[in-house]
Amino acid sequence: MTTAHSPAAPPLSAPLLSATGLNVTFPGRRGAPPARAVDGVDLDIGAGEIVALVGESGCGKTTLARALLGLVPPTEGQVTFAGEPLAYRSRALKAYRKRVQLVLQDPSGSLNPRHTVYDAVAEGLRIHGYPGDEREAVAEALSRAGLRPPERFFLRYPHELSGGQRQRVVIAGALVLKPELIVADEPVASLDASVRGEILALLLSLRDELGLSALVVTHDLGLAWNIADRVAVMYLGRIVEMGPVEQVLTAPQHPYTRALLSVLPESGEEPVVLTGEPPDPSHIPGGCRFHARCQVLASGEAERAGVAERCRTAALPILTGVDTAQVACHWAGV
Repeated sequence: MTTAHSPAAPPLSAPLLSATGLNVTFPGRRGAPPARAVDGVDLDIGAGEIVALVGESGCGKTTLARALLGLVPPTEGQVTFAGEPLAYRSRALKAYRKRVQLVLQDPSGSLNPRHTVYDAVAEGLRIHGYPGDEREAVAEALSRAGLRPPERFFLRYPHELSGGQRQRVVIAGALVLKPELIVADEPVASLDASVRGEILALLLSLRDELGLSALVVTHDLGLAWNIADRVAVMYLGRIVEMGPVEQVLTAPQHPYTRALLSVLPESGEEPVVLTGEPPDPSHIPGGCRFHARCQVLASGEAERAGVAERCRTAALPILTGVDTAQVACHWAGV
């Protein structure tokens, strides 16, 4: 593998956004135990840094992203932005969401089919009572998103655009408020392969030109390799491996990360087939939460290393949001 972006951001000193001890628990249905969708997460995102949050569907990454956006209040823990704790009052959240914007996975579902491109991008300005020249701000955002000349798109409707153009309109709608950070949830999952690279290149150029930070939520480690400075691998509500993208993806330590990487065509590895589905977040197993699906444990390798019993019974520490590679795995440290 070779990286397709500029060198990683320098080590974090004062994170732009930080989550500490974050938990999000949903009530159980019909007397079932509560579901711990996010179960003790520490994560930092620095200014001008792109962090990829990676994991299977159902691992909690979208719930974590929503908690960082203030859309889901955490059950425990704290989110801070620019050193200030996030307050969950409506006025405070409105101001926060001007600085932290969401880019959704499906541009077709994100855009109102009855609204023109101009109105879609101007919506945020109108919500926040933008005092400047609205037309100029919309044109600048569309241009930044790669839709040029912007005036040519003002009166067009979503159905008149390609998938890549619709995603650029969604990105322009986020950029128009001049945020400091965007949270992109599977930003290219619904796009053709030929367009995916263009959108990823756009996100990188926004980082380089505007100093924009981003949390990119994805199930695709290949995408993380091409766009991120750091990667956090999430499993069953908790980050199990985290660090600089080159370090984590060229020398993965956690068996789960290795399994996710093995299915990439360019990995050259025999694909690791994980058995079964991730456990129910209302019944998180003791010990390492991955042990029931772990190929290292199943093969007897953990037994030979003398850590099999710990894998099944001993809790692992929460990884903190620093820039060095870390792993929550009994076997990896042997």
